[in-house]
Amino acid sequence: MNYDRLAAGERLRSKRILLGMTQEEIAEKINRAGKYYADIERGSCGMSTETLLSLASVLDMSLDYIILGKTETENVLTHTDEVAAIMSLLDTYPAKSRSYALNLLRLFLVACGNE
Repeated sequence: MNYDRLAAGERLRSKRILLGMTQEEIAEKINRAGKYYADIERGSCGMSTETLLSLASVLDMSLDYIILGKTETENVLTHTDEVAAIMSLLDTYPAKSRSYALNLLRLFLVACGNE
């Protein structure tokens, strides 16, 4: 088992994008400078245990997955991840916009034959 900073940074970047967050938003949530977090994602620097724990909490990722890419299941994107990404994205908008988005989602699902 080896710690690959580039791969760990890519896993963090992928989850951040899935959640619809910017690097600056993540940096703010973990109380770190934006450039430092950007360096972590690029794999150009490592991170302290405190930073790692903060990222795991904010991004709802296991330490094993961040560091080694290990998952309990082979599916990295779980139902919970998808729901969390949708909720995180919708949380940034007012109630009226969220309602409109929900109606669009329902319409989309009907059009796809999934409802």
